[in-house]
Amino acid sequence: MPNVSVLSDIACELGEGPTYDPHTDTLWWFDIVGRKLFSWQFAEGRLEVQELPFMASVLARIDDRRQLIVAEDGIYVRERANGTLSLHLPLEADNPVTRSNDGRVHPCGALWVGTMGKKAEDKAGSIYWFLAGELRCIYPGISIPNSICFSPDGALAYFTDTQTNRIMRVACDPASGLPTGEPELFFDNEGERGWPDGSVCDAEGNVWNTRWAGNALDKISPQGERLLSIAMPASRTSCPAFVGREANRFAVTSARQGMDEAARAAETRAGFTFLVDVPVKGRFEPDVKL
Repeated sequence: MPNVSVLSDIACELGEGPTYDPHTDTLWWFDIVGRKLFSWQFAEGRLEVQELPFMASVLARIDDRRQLIVAEDGIYVRERANGTLSLHLPLEADNPVTRSNDGRVHPCGALWVGTMGKKAEDKAGSIYWFLAGELRCIYPGISIPNSICFSPDGALAYFTDTQTNRIMRVACDPASGLPTGEPELFFDNEGERGWPDGSVCDAEGNVWNTRWAGNALDKISPQGERLLSIAMPASRTSCPAFVGREANRFAVTSARQGMDEAARAAETRAGFTFLVDVPVKGRFEPDVKL
């Protein structure tokens, strides 16, 4: 049976964007609404928190000195040594309605990242492709972009507009990370509790998806069949990441956003960040190319 334990008992309002750096054995994640960046150094068991001047949701490694952070108004470079942030490229900086949400790096080093309304306004967001300083909108009119991940060979991309309750799949150019076809249905969650949120794709091509309001981490085969559902101790699970030197376990973020005081009192671990031990052949995130 999978073992689920608490990694961090700091309750995030909207825990999101976990990513693991195998070079430093460190997990990074955000509280988007709380404007915080967390890091957990596994070897030392040390948690650090950086207050941010904006809402941010995605972090990727550039090299051993720098990281890329996607925030509500742009793409930033973060210096690892001191946390200094510098704007690299604006992203919907002229639109105060939206903020960044889910994102992940394609095997070629391109980044896909989604934006959405701060109040989940209908079709206010988009999904963007970024590589080597070039930014393109590839899917406009998205309400809640999530589940962005890629097959190991980079030939497929997955994403969802969470409110549709369906995960889509699209063919990609492995060399550029750009879509080459039209999205098609990959997985339909109709009839199950909750909605698809963040995802990762393992080395065997299985998509592992956290189900928002569904208390679950689901394993979905490359053919779109749910193979396993792991019960989580927080209902609003938001995003998974492979962690550990062998990428053989998960970190999973969660949230309290939208819960009233009674719900928060009843669900004492809402917003915590968890570790899940389950047999998996994970993959490390590639570096993003500026």
